[in-house]
Amino acid sequence: MEATTNPTAFTAAPAREGVARSYAVPLVVAVTGHRDLVPAELPLIREKVRECLLGLRNDYPGRLVAVMSALADGADRLVAHLALELGMPLTVVLPMPRALYEADFSAESLNEFAHLCQAAGDVFELPLTKGNSAEAVTAQDRARALQYASVGVFLCAHCHVLLALWDGKDNGQLGGTGQVVRFHHDDVMPDYAPPTSVSLLSLTDDESDLVYHVVCSRDRQGGEPAPGLTPMSSFWFTRDTENPRSSEMPERHRRVFVYANEFSREAQSFAAVIDRERASLLAGAPARSLPSGLADIDQAFCAADWLAIRYQKRVALALKAGHLCALIAAAGYLSYTDLHSTPTMIALILLMMLAAVGINWLAVRGAWHRKYLDYRTLAEGLRVQFYWAAAGVTSGNVTKFAHDNCLQMRDVELGWIRNVMRVAGTECDVAPSLTPEGLAFVRREWIGDNERGQLGYYQRRSAQRSRETELTRRIGRIGIATTVGALIALLFIGPWLSAQWRTPIVYLMGVVLLLVGVRQSYATSRAESELIRQYEFMHRIFRNARRRVDEADSDAERRRILKLLGDSALEEHAEWILIHRERGIEEEEGLRLG
Repeated sequence: MEATTNPTAFTAAPAREGVARSYAVPLVVAVTGHRDLVPAELPLIREKVRECLLGLRNDYPGRLVAVMSALADGADRLVAHLALELGMPLTVVLPMPRALYEADFSAESLNEFAHLCQAAGDVFELPLTKGNSAEAVTAQDRARALQYASVGVFLCAHCHVLLALWDGKDNGQLGGTGQVVRFHHDDVMPDYAPPTSVSLLSLTDDESDLVYHVVCSRDRQGGEPAPGLTPMSSFWFTRDTENPRSSEMPERHRRVFVYANEFSREAQSFAAVIDRERASLLAGAPARSLPSGLADIDQAFCAADWLAIRYQKRVALALKAGHLCALIAAAGYLSYTDLHSTPTMIALILLMMLAAVGINWLAVRGAWHRKYLDYRTLAEGLRVQFYWAAAGVTSGNVTKFAHDNCLQMRDVELGWIRNVMRVAGTECDVAPSLTPEGLAFVRREWIGDNERGQLGYYQRRSAQRSRETELTRRIGRIGIATTVGALIALLFIGPWLSAQWRTPIVYLMGVVLLLVGVRQSYATSRAESELIRQYEFMHRIFRNARRRVDEADSDAERRRILKLLGDSALEEHAEWILIHRERGIEEEEGLRLG
């Protein structure tokens, strides 16, 4: 694999001393199209492509629009040249080792190819597919077609928009434009991937099927576009059964792009602070034995982790402040009715009610809760992606990568998380890194022990949540005991007590019950009891994984265990976000507390 600085992924190091890293999330446009475009149509095709690329850059200014191309003759190179003209980063993904690929090109074409490779930020060479050989690729059309299928799958899996300069026909050619578009829509690549490889995402409305189709002709007999399509027309093309072609980007895709743009913009805004406070997954990593692409995943993780902590603190503050205001307001009401009926008390009650509503309004307006959940889920997905890449863990499926395992069959809006992961893991997904040092690093830093890694984390968090839950129960028991004591006192000696004594007893009973109710409400908002079970479950999962990894008699078995461990972690994170979404900070919550 040949690679230079990687502008299509995250820039993993400061450009120069004193300058913060770039945490912008690239918006990757991959190219598929015909080699034999009609010369007369080229000016209009270029205009359509330019319009698409500039439109994305204008609509999502928080991101860096980048182009990914295999640099075949025709469409691939047309878009590559335009990207460079527009100052957009270009990443080249070759379907096979470069020396084999260059056999496709004439002498003139080879010079253009070399120029574009030199201008690209990255040049990646995909390895030969299983069972293929250099001799077969040189001598057999089918063996070569398998490599074109592999690059088509890779481009689809690591882009956000597939730009297709296509006549709209599927001629059944393995690795051809029609097959690549079909794979992008339906997760199906006949004769390359087995039917069992189709993922659950192929049955859902997810973010991965977005195609921008520029209809073009082919410079051959019968090269006109498919019936119903007009040359030089362009539209967004998805698998939507009701409106597959539209002039505007479909709403579900637009929301995904908006959220990813929002994350990218915030990460950039706090780049200098993130640089100072980032908790890098690469800390303690062996110097040179891990793949360089891990730095891209780590870059995205550091941004997501820092922003998740930022919004977690805001959510915790909003919950504490809101419940405290509710407690003071209700206690003030009891004081007004039972002790001191003064205008000052009315003012205090009103102030606390407005404060509770105001704090909640700020949290809702800033989407603190959603951002905390989304950014934490992204960070945990990137953590799994990072350690899988470090250990050389793959899906065992030629069409699936780490991001395909994250949040399957979940809310469409959460697709923006995969949107980030698919570009962060680009370099690591070219070929797995199978080193003993990587496995040892993952065993030590990811699984860990009682002091470090996820084992240590889940043990500490489980103990912390247990203490918090015990405090809630203790407050409840004290409240019940106090209330029962007060009721007994009123039952037996109440008739002989003067109002001077009876009123404070009733007041105390009301305040205690109020305190119990507010604490229970706070505990429910934080899902204290549910999270204890989740932390304990994950601790057992990692403990069992540690034991099985230690006992495994081969690196292949260790990677299989790590794959199962990552799948379990991703599924638990999906459950975690669903648990907390049900307890979100909403406008109704502020009114209830008020």
